[in-house]
Amino acid sequence: MSEYGIQLKEKQKVKYTYGVLERQFRNTYEKASRMKGQKGENLIILLESRLDNLVYRLGIAQTRAAARQLVSHCHITLNGKVCNIPSAMVKPGDVVAVRERSKSLEVITESVASAKKYSWLEFDAKALSGKYLTTPVREEIPENINEQLIVELYSK
Repeated sequence: MSEYGIQLKEKQKVKYTYGVLERQFRNTYEKASRMKGQKGENLIILLESRLDNLVYRLGIAQTRAAARQLVSHCHITLNGKVCNIPSAMVKPGDVVAVRERSKSLEVITESVASAKKYSWLEFDAKALSGKYLTTPVREEIPENINEQLIVELYSK
């Protein structure tokens, strides 16, 4: 496979993993390139800061697609207000919670039981709410991504 093919495959893998379409991904990359620091790390951090991804990481949903659906069907609140935009950027200190009338949903109760813990997130299983403490460091993100290939692809 050519060098371009390897880079493209890596980009497609990240797009598929986070459930992002091409235009959203491109806009996120451009936003990451305007930030201070390394472009690749900034891209991954921005993708991790999306509301649908945080719902998945907190363990409220089993998959990112399920998290996206929970958000778009108004089951999730962001800082006490209902938010139905899966791509909403969450800032450190924001509180992500399950809406009161949605707490009894079987999908949510099953996935909370098997939730993993992350150092940049704090989750209260009884209240079904979590707090985004800090932006994660690249080493803390468990995804197997070579973000340098994506940077090289877009720098052409």
